[in-house]
Amino acid sequence: MAMTAELKGRDALMRRLNQLAPNVEKYAAEAKLQVAEEAAELMRERAPTGATLEYRESFSGERLAANPNKQQVGITQTKDPSAAGVFAEYIWRFLEFGTAPHSTAKGGGTVLGKKNAAASGKGMHPGTAAQPHIFPTWRAYKKKASAKIRTAVNKAVREAMGKG
Repeated sequence: MAMTAELKGRDALMRRLNQLAPNVEKYAAEAKLQVAEEAAELMRERAPTGATLEYRESFSGERLAANPNKQQVGITQTKDPSAAGVFAEYIWRFLEFGTAPHSTAKGGGTVLGKKNAAASGKGMHPGTAAQPHIFPTWRAYKKKASAKIRTAVNKAVREAMGKG
């Protein structure tokens, strides 16, 4: 006979988990913040050498709840009150993915929209090459991050079982 499990939602799961192991959320929240801080440090170290010092120093690992006005990239919105993430200056996108050649002429526009600027070469930015340093760093660190959070949850469970 196969055993089945039904998941009714995050709130129900966390309520049940907290009944069984009261410190699980506390330890997991600490581990998530630590993971975000370590990831921010790794990304700071791998930021392009041509980037400004202000950009490199802008990396920080913080709780998402402490940054409600900042846009999340790479994940869907979360209901986890203890979720943490890495925050940096907005230019990270241009460094990570590069930019296409574009017009810098007054009034803006694109290469396609500014035929005169494109023909004369004046007011044109040549674009920048991608310098990936955020997503490759996270992909390399992801297994270690998951292990840290899993270890924190296991610690809470062991304590609840009287083995910790």
